[in-house]
Amino acid sequence: MKEYALGIDTSNYKTSVAVVDREDNIVYDGRIFLSVPEGQIGIRQQEALFQHIGNLPELLKEAFDATRDGKIISVSASNRPRPIEGSYMPCFLAGEKEGQVIASLLSCEFNCLSHQEGHLESARRFTKLCENDDFIFFHFSGGTTEILRYGCGRIAVLGESEDISFGQLLDRTGNKFGISFPAGEVLDALASSFVPSDDYENRLPKIKVGGLKFNLSGIETAAGKYVGKMPADELSYMLFERILECIKNIVINACDESGLKNVLFAGGVSSSSFIRKGMEGFEKYSIYFSKPELSSDNAIGIAFIGGDKFWRENR
Repeated sequence: MKEYALGIDTSNYKTSVAVVDREDNIVYDGRIFLSVPEGQIGIRQQEALFQHIGNLPELLKEAFDATRDGKIISVSASNRPRPIEGSYMPCFLAGEKEGQVIASLLSCEFNCLSHQEGHLESARRFTKLCENDDFIFFHFSGGTTEILRYGCGRIAVLGESEDISFGQLLDRTGNKFGISFPAGEVLDALASSFVPSDDYENRLPKIKVGGLKFNLSGIETAAGKYVGKMPADELSYMLFERILECIKNIVINACDESGLKNVLFAGGVSSSSFIRKGMEGFEKYSIYFSKPELSSDNAIGIAFIGGDKFWRENR
């Protein structure tokens, strides 16, 4: 009989349920974006929790339908943002409690993991880093901009934005343009379509990087001043150009400080085609991106970690 691992992730942006098997096949990948009122750039935790409760039955039914020819041997859920003490967001309670009930009904093991661990696993799973146990991990998403080191199964924070995240920078700028939340994908498309003229000049200030620390609120303010005064594609290009410069500086600093050469990008912002193209030819280091469809919030990594634990312990 086929064996499947079920994963649940209920972040502040998306309800996600996934099923994988021991051959690394993604059997089911269901996701529903949380509904954000027009003009807003996020929702409160209690509203996110309420929406997850409403979304999970639909996704879980589809997941169970996909496993009718076998059995679920592991249920895992993200119950906190990061794998550190004190990390907590109420929205993750929806997936955790639902997962506990399902595991009890199926008489299988239940695992609590962090949202960040799920991002890491889904990102590295299908790259050359799948067997590597020491590398730099950049988690760039809607609410997180962190430079991390993954080694010996642990994640350590090396640096981060000291104010807002890259995702918040893009969402807030997009909001000023009237772009619906989340705005990153639209701004990325605009930036990628812009062709600079011979007299093009980036009028946004460079993002200052001190080691592995930096601030983004300054460039947010500067970009906001140009909204309505220049085409959206040009401003988007300028913004992504500055973000790319910042990321390149961080890569150099992180690798020089750690002595490592392998770098993995994950999180929704890292799905940007502008950033991916801009990082090509960065030959001094080995740069890896997760598959674009696995960059944004998903439950695939959560499912894989839980399944691996069971299959490793029951060889």
